[in-house]
Amino acid sequence: MDFATGLLAVTLLLSAAFLVGAILLQIFLSRRESRWPGLALPAITLLYSLVMACNVMAGADAWRALLATLALGNIPTLVLLAIYAACREKRRKNSEMDKMDIHDL
Repeated sequence: MDFATGLLAVTLLLSAAFLVGAILLQIFLSRRESRWPGLALPAITLLYSLVMACNVMAGADAWRALLATLALGNIPTLVLLAIYAACREKRRKNSEMDKMDIHDL
């Protein structure tokens, strides 16, 4: 039982570290001058959710299972897009402030 508990703790710590790293990477990529690097991680998670949707088995409730898979699979995509939008909005406001400062001179 001690081995399983330790393995669970290590797995949770590695998962948390991976999640924090992915969020920090998204922030870093979203702050770049070009907008395309910030869209890389949301595109990857979107493609992954589509792959998950392709694995839904056919049956009586296939549509319900497909919609649930797409809805739950795109939660990370929405979170990454929200981070992207927040970073780009901040960059846009800073750019407008710089333009106003240059215009005032």
